[in-house]
This record gives sequence, C-alpha cells and structure tokens, in this order.
Amino acid sequence: MNDRVVVTGIGLVTPLGSDRETTWNNLINGKSGVDYIGSFDAEGYESRIAAEINDFEAGSILGRRQARRMDRFTQFACVASLEALEHAGIEMEDEDANRVAILIGSGVGGIITISEQLEVLNDRGPRRVNPFLIPMMLGDLASGQVSMMTGAKGPNFSVVSACATGTDSIGEAAEMIKRGVVDVAIAGGTEAAICPIGVSGFNACKALSTRNDDPQGASRPFDAERDGFVLGEGAGVIVIESLEHAEKRGANVLCELAGYGATSDAHHVTQPHPEGEGAAQAMKIAVKQSGLEPEEVAYINAHGTSTPLNDKFETIAVKKAFGNHANDLLMSSTKSMTGHLLGAAGGIEAAFSVMAISESVVPPTINLENPDPDCDLDYVPNLAKRGRVPVTMSNSLGFGGHNASVLFKEFDS
Repeated sequence: MNDRVVVTGIGLVTPLGSDRETTWNNLINGKSGVDYIGSFDAEGYESRIAAEINDFEAGSILGRRQARRMDRFTQFACVASLEALEHAGIEMEDEDANRVAILIGSGVGGIITISEQLEVLNDRGPRRVNPFLIPMMLGDLASGQVSMMTGAKGPNFSVVSACATGTDSIGEAAEMIKRGVVDVAIAGGTEAAICPIGVSGFNACKALSTRNDDPQGASRPFDAERDGFVLGEGAGVIVIESLEHAEKRGANVLCELAGYGATSDAHHVTQPHPEGEGAAQAMKIAVKQSGLEPEEVAYINAHGTSTPLNDKFETIAVKKAFGNHANDLLMSSTKSMTGHLLGAAGGIEAAFSVMAISESVVPPTINLENPDPDCDLDYVPNLAKRGRVPVTMSNSLGFGGHNASVLFKEFDS
C-alpha cells in the first residue's frame, strides 16, 4: 500500500496554448481563448463562438501518418502526455512498464470522425468509409494510443463521467497507486467536440452562450449576465506516482495529490442538484481523505461553467461543504478563458490547481463585471492574485449527476 501520491509532470494543449508554459502565462494574464468558430461555417447557428486551438499541428510531433489515423481528441491526449512525461523526467526504458497506468478519459470521444464519416457514407457510399473509423471514434483510444506510443503496459482504460471525466480519471488513477497496483499513472482528460453536430447538440439543449457579438466576453462565470457556456477543446494530463517511487528516482515533486471524492446527485440528467448536496459531499470526502481541515483549503478551481444554474448551485455547494470558511477562500473559474472542455475540463483544471501551488498564483475569473447576488464568494475577479497557495481543490460536475473533487497540497517530505 502507498499512502502518498505526488504530482511530478503536467502536459497541456488548450485554447490558450499548445503547451504548458504558454497556456499558464495566458491564463494568469487573463487572456480569453474564445473567438468565432473557424473550423466550419457556423453562419446560421444559434451559437457561433467557441474556444478552438488554432496553432496545433499533431503531425509535426506524432508523425503525419500516425496523426492521420487519430481523431483530434486522441491527438490532443498524445501530445499532452508526451509533454507531461518529459516534464516529469520519466524515461519509459527506466521503468517497469507493467506498473505504469494510463487513464485518460473523454466525454464524447471521436465525434468529429463520426460526423465526417457519416457524410462520406451518405454522399459516397459504404465502401468509401475510412477503415480507421472505429479505432478513431472509440473513447478509450486516447488511453490506448498513449499506451502504444509510450510502451506503458499497466492498466489502460477510459473513465467516462461527462464533464467530471478528467477529474475522475485522476482520482481513480491515484487510488490504483495507493492500492499498490502501479507506481506511476498518466491521467487526465481530452476532448474535441467543436464540429457541426457537437455545437448543434449543445445548442439544442440550451447549454451554450449566444453572446455572438462579444466572443471574448461570452464566458462569464458568476456574472449576472451569463447565458451559457462556451465550448472548448484540448487536453490536460498529469503524471502522478507513489512518493516512494518519486523519491527513488529523484523526481522534482510539484505537490501532493492528497484527496479525491466522487458522488452522484441522483437528481436530473443535465441540471445539478439545487441544494448542491452531491457536489458538497464530494468536496467533503476529498478533504476528509486528505487528513486536512476544511479551513486549510486556500483555493478552489470551480467547475464554474457560466450557466445560470451551475454557478449558483456550485456556490451553494461550496458554502455547504466549507461553512463560514467559504467566505475566506479564493475560488475562480478558468473556463472564463478556456471555455468548457467537457471531459477534458477536469484534466486541465487539475493541472491549473497544481500550478497555483507551484507558481504561487491564483488565476482569475475574467468577465466578472456584474456579480450575481446569488454568487457572493471571492471569485478572483479579472486579475490574478499572487501569493502562497498551500492547498487547492478542483471541482467537476457532469451531466448525469456526476460530481468529483480532487485536492492538492504543498509537498512536505
């Protein structure tokens, strides 16, 4: 059994940059990654904005032939995983490959490939469908391709819990390390759903912002004028390992992953529980597992989608979980800049929570100009806050009633 799990590497591909450093610099400087959709003609769509990644070229990193055989969500996962491994200083030839796990989830999988190949089927017939359709569309192929690319032979699967996917992937990977099943895990989330059917589907369920005249101002969590989330894409992956393994190889430890909680609302297919019960319980479980007191949590990276119900109910949940301390901690929504990456959200936001500790900076919630009276906590409006951040938490809430929280703390050997 391994009681302690530490974070040693981070890999990011986001609307704010195709690597960890660029993403972080843009994040703490309050830059929005939202603009008009460029990957397809969105004229006539109810929402014509998204947080796309425009400077991403998978072929130059993975090889053009290999990249062509992957859906975009898998490409993101592979590139982020390579950066995370390099950041962690892990060389697979030095590891027992059977004790390295891959848990990278996606909420919707290869929706771009599915939609493109349906057009091929309808326009050109069944014999012209891409022979790689099935392995490109399957949601587990992000984990599968990373395993093949790195040579990791431990448990390799994909957690799917909608917008809680990335957080649950990290939490479940940590549990495997604690049980002694593996020494190292590459874990997080990836998503690429900005395509006609993806945007149409979220529009149809009235989830997306229609602030088409102001793309950079459209994602505005906790603001009274918020009207929905902005769809984003990318991947967030972290490398976690047992403390014993990290110390043995002389790793640079970024922080400790000290707690994980997961619950279900059992309430509604898309709406969070109005009293925040499930989300509050997930936070309480994560704090209890960490052995810390609630008052020690300094910062929460909120799920903060910019939808009317989510932001209000998450605020209620935080108050329920932390009591009076809710008024003293900092809480921001980085979705105000990245948009909502669905299954990848928990991956990139866990990475941001780690970096808040290691870089001593809390990223802001931008576009918070007219606070909702029901959202009355310190959401770090518009400007980052610098200073020591010893304990952080990242929340993810998903369609289907999924709630997940992970807690990180400064590393003390």
